[in-house]
Amino acid sequence: MSENSDNDDERWLIVKGRRWRRTDPALEPSVIEELKSHLGAARNAVKQAKRRGDGNELAEARRRVDAAKHGLGERGEYWWDMSLEDRRQRAETALNELR
Repeated sequence: MSENSDNDDERWLIVKGRRWRRTDPALEPSVIEELKSHLGAARNAVKQAKRRGDGNELAEARRRVDAAKHGLGERGEYWWDMSLEDRRQRAETALNELR
């Protein structure tokens, strides 16, 4: 993929010069909302675990952040290279893991 491809704005978000993968736009809004809720809770758990110095809690919280980001399509295989069915299945798998 070239840096100036027409799809770049749909795929990447630039924040302070750093490129971040966007959330999969094909996911249902309710799925995105739930995954983002889990992501926020997991990020808060990371912060709390760091404050307490609890390595086990920190590892679990980071695993949950990773699961939510995979479900959103922000990590793992690029969502634009996957079938719609596989993208939706990845999100559902993440939700099942996080519930």
